Amino acid sequence: MTDTAPLEIFLSGTPGLEHLLRDEAAALGFADATTVPGGVICTGDWPEVWRANLMLRGAGRVLARVARFRAMHLAQLDKRARKVDWPALLRADVPYRVEATCRKSRIYHAGAATERVETAIADALGVKPSDKAGLTVRVRIEDDLCEISLDTSGEGLHKRGHKQAIGKAPMRETLAALFLRACSYDGSEPVLDPMCGSGTFVIEAAEMALGLAPGRARRFGFEDLASFDADAWAALKSDLPEPNQTGLRFFGSDRDAGAVANATANAERAGVAEMTTFTHQAVADLTPPDGPPGLVIVNPPYGARIGNRKLLFALHGAFGTVMKERFKGWRVGIVTSDKGLARATGLHFRNVSAPIPHGGLKVQLFQTDPLK
Repeated sequence: MTDTAPLEIFLSGTPGLEHLLRDEAAALGFADATTVPGGVICTGDWPEVWRANLMLRGAGRVLARVARFRAMHLAQLDKRARKVDWPALLRADVPYRVEATCRKSRIYHAGAATERVETAIADALGVKPSDKAGLTVRVRIEDDLCEISLDTSGEGLHKRGHKQAIGKAPMRETLAALFLRACSYDGSEPVLDPMCGSGTFVIEAAEMALGLAPGRARRFGFEDLASFDADAWAALKSDLPEPNQTGLRFFGSDRDAGAVANATANAERAGVAEMTTFTHQAVADLTPPDGPPGLVIVNPPYGARIGNRKLLFALHGAFGTVMKERFKGWRVGIVTSDKGLARATGLHFRNVSAPIPHGGLKVQLFQTDPLK
């Protein structure tokens, strides 16, 4: 990579939902957004790396590719890793660590590959790596092609900075945002989650309606890189548009009073408390809010990790009955790992997604047309 050439930026995403992340990146103006297994590749300069971290809802991490070369053996890896201008990328006063993966390559020992790149960086900076460092240099060797990237996010981007209170089996904000996009949600209709847990779907939907930057309240790894310009970063954030004006409201409920309290506190920290309402109630007591119909989206208990599966059939049946009898005109999206539980709702699903990894399980998104 040269100083004048654009960076290749890798946006990690949920496998199976890469196309939704690509659509989001393209809508935000990121150049040459293309899907690859596990994410999206686009191009840009360092400010575009910052903007990706700040603005993208569906990306798990943003990696900046800083080198790509063939490496058939460790000596070749060592030699070519030393050609990278490490002082232009990393600061000697900021701890770093190196993580390597090897696949289908003559260099097959990830630990040895890690050591060679660590040595190259340490010799260039005069500072050895630290296992506890927050800044990560990622080395990927596949089919003898070595790619070296800087993890510019630091903590995963699902950590928006406001969800301090979580319950059982929480859904990551990044995945929730992609599921909302899969349901064609664009911020112009109300959203209701009757098993809201810590409020992830409701808060994400409210933020999307307001046009808020998901990374507005947190720090990023790129702020510790040699390429970081604090003034330019401050200017980028100051140019963010004012929140959209909307009269929409967003609703969550849960039979667990603790979950309702957590969701309410999370919404307050996110700055969306005025447009969100969380109530303590059972699904059987659910009624549609005043106003136009919108999207009901729910991540109910699956039985795989929470509760007894047999007891969940009644819950799903009651949910389906309430939807059909009281929520005419609303669309429904259900995220579950159990097709039997989805069928127990009695709802007609027009679209069922491919299996998506979530918390060690494979879940699917079941969607209806507007209910009649």
